Amino acid sequence: MPWQIAISQPSELGESPFWHPDEQRLYWVDIAVRQVCRSTVPAGTVERWTLPSEPGCIAPARTGGTNTGLVIALRGGIYRARHWGGELALLAPALHDAATTRFNDGKADPLGRFWAGTIYEPRDAARAQLFCLDGRDGRASVLEPKAGNATTANGLAWSPDAATLYWTDTPSHAIRAWDWNAAGNTLSHERVFRQFAPKPAGWQPGMAGYGGRPDGAAVDVQGNYYVAMYEGGRLLKLSPAGEVLAEFAVPAQCPTMPCFGGADLRTLYLTTARQGRPAEELQRWPASGCVLSMPVEVPGLQVNFFMD
Repeated sequence: MPWQIAISQPSELGESPFWHPDEQRLYWVDIAVRQVCRSTVPAGTVERWTLPSEPGCIAPARTGGTNTGLVIALRGGIYRARHWGGELALLAPALHDAATTRFNDGKADPLGRFWAGTIYEPRDAARAQLFCLDGRDGRASVLEPKAGNATTANGLAWSPDAATLYWTDTPSHAIRAWDWNAAGNTLSHERVFRQFAPKPAGWQPGMAGYGGRPDGAAVDVQGNYYVAMYEGGRLLKLSPAGEVLAEFAVPAQCPTMPCFGGADLRTLYLTTARQGRPAEELQRWPASGCVLSMPVEVPGLQVNFFMD
């Protein structure tokens, strides 16, 4: 098994990891307990910051080239925190009903805009959307809808040449792709990048026959797309053409999102979940909820910063 436990203190629902190159820290969120977490891996000491509502995703931020905290997508809006544990300043209120919908997976794009998708919690209709927030050069912070027809937004990533945007609707088991005009911030030529088989009728955790559904993702410098397969106990490495290049078994039924880290970006970190999982599963996979890591030969792309 190539994986090691990087962070042994488990999260209920770990998500949105990124490696901060200025601080040499790993950041992630625990959505279920409303916390942003960070650690100077491999020391393993975890700092936790409790927030007023669920943080769906986070990204590092810079102002004029200086590291200035985080941008955080909470349930009802996008917020700016200029210091760890500091004041939360509202950048843009959500355009959804926070009683049924919250922000989920997201990150900054290569030009410094912040993107965040939503999850429609009743999961009985495709009402989730993908939004973009541009705060560069004093621009008004207004959420712009960019894509929709989803239930649970995940898998957001860009190709190394910034020409392709990836986005996933987890319940439909489909990863989509668009041509992306970075300067104009327009999407075109929507297509299915990879379609996975649905969950078999009657499938229960611990049973064979289900490979999971696509959750969070990260891209390496060669354009390969690494995707966590929730309930599938595996991480897949897909080529830029959507072909499966490698499959890595994960010692947790529910991996959630990978990111590349370390000084050379050759360590792959992976968040996992334990929230709501059966006791038998947690006994079998005690690392559920922990942050895992493994070395990789091809480095990943450095995290993008939100610019304001």
